[in-house]
Amino acid sequence: MDGSASSPTGQSPWMPFESRRRARDEKREAVLRTAVRLFLEQGYHRVTLNDVAERLNITKPALYNYFRSKDEILFECWALGQEIVDEFIAEIDNGGGNALAKLRKLIQAYAEQMTTDSGASLVRFDARDLTAENQKIVRAAKKRIDRTFRKYLADGVADGSIKPCDPKLTAFAIAGSLNWIGHWYQRDGAWSAEAVASRFAAQLTEGLAKDQPGKRGPATLKKSRPAKGGRK
Repeated sequence: MDGSASSPTGQSPWMPFESRRRARDEKREAVLRTAVRLFLEQGYHRVTLNDVAERLNITKPALYNYFRSKDEILFECWALGQEIVDEFIAEIDNGGGNALAKLRKLIQAYAEQMTTDSGASLVRFDARDLTAENQKIVRAAKKRIDRTFRKYLADGVADGSIKPCDPKLTAFAIAGSLNWIGHWYQRDGAWSAEAVASRFAAQLTEGLAKDQPGKRGPATLKKSRPAKGGRK
């Protein structure tokens, strides 16, 4: 005998490497989802690693298999939300449409992201609780988002789809409105995430859209005329 173990089915009793890595990644994401929910519910400074482990029904030492510290979990919660933002910005950049259309798509996607736990983590947690190196990463990411809003606004003025405006000031106004969603939105409230996102996309761009030559504005009621041979 060669001394190797075998299962009754003739398959290896050990999970393939990719399966083991996937299982570990899923558990790691479960830790993140649980931690971000606790941080949002109770506040970052009030939550301990014991609280996270207890919510997950695991031991604190088991938690250290995935994260070394609470601030590492906090950074990964932020990174999870930022990754989603980076993905939809890249998709919008590579898509078609004028700058106003791209701005609307960005506002809608960003607003909807703010209704999620990972989105709220971008605006409700204090970057000063992170290491100095991670603080730099967070600041750089925020600047990228701001530059994207400003770019779409400036491009819109250039291509004629957006009225002349100050891209910096307008970007601040839009971002401020969107970021506040992460503070007030409630999943069990009257508005769905999709409804909030659609309404914000419409209202935040309505005053920016430039009327195009030859295009009619909002429909208005015409004075009706009586039909031939009859009276109103």
